[in-house]
Amino acid sequence: MTTGRTVETRGPRFSQIQVALADDHPIVRQGLRAVLEAEGDITVVGEAADGLGAVEMADKLKPDVMVVDIIMPGLMGLEAVRQICQRSPRTRCVVLSMHANDAYVLEALRNGATGYILKGSDSTEMVHAVRLAARGERYLSPEISAEGVETLLDKAQASRVSDPYDALTTREREVFQLAAEGLTNLAIAERLFISARTVEIHRANVFRKLNLKTQTNLVRYALRRGVLTIE
Repeated sequence: MTTGRTVETRGPRFSQIQVALADDHPIVRQGLRAVLEAEGDITVVGEAADGLGAVEMADKLKPDVMVVDIIMPGLMGLEAVRQICQRSPRTRCVVLSMHANDAYVLEALRNGATGYILKGSDSTEMVHAVRLAARGERYLSPEISAEGVETLLDKAQASRVSDPYDALTTREREVFQLAAEGLTNLAIAERLFISARTVEIHRANVFRKLNLKTQTNLVRYALRRGVLTIE
């Protein structure tokens, strides 16, 4: 069952690189589809309009590569990437983002992304990133310092500081983002197909683990963490 999210399938696997797209803007998905399907070796097998749909689609279709927008409703792209890599290990994720700062890139790579490409990149760069990802090779847009990111990755692994956010379960992270977006417990329950009482428990766990007291605290934390953005 889907919740307004789009899943499309087409064609057998053959030797094609099967790609799925996740972006909340239809015109962006249409543009990406046109660029990728102009190549003889790439087939777009599905589209999703939010993060939850992206995870659902990856679990169902197991594409070779998923192109995931970093900012989406329901579940941010970085968390979607983490869940996709856990549930469909053979699927490589390429993050599409307007943010070139090291913090976002680092989080994407830590969550399992194989590529990180900036919006505004030309079509040849996107195709190149997808082909490399299909082979399991990393690609970062030229504007991103690969050496700087590697240094940050090494430091993060060498001195892993306990982060309260890491203690949240997958379901708690989903509830956290939806709550930060302002959805009520009932609306969250309907979105995630769980009971309102279960949402209430997850929300309480989020507040406890992150040491938050109010909804305002939760929103501010979400903004600092990059789970919620103001566009």
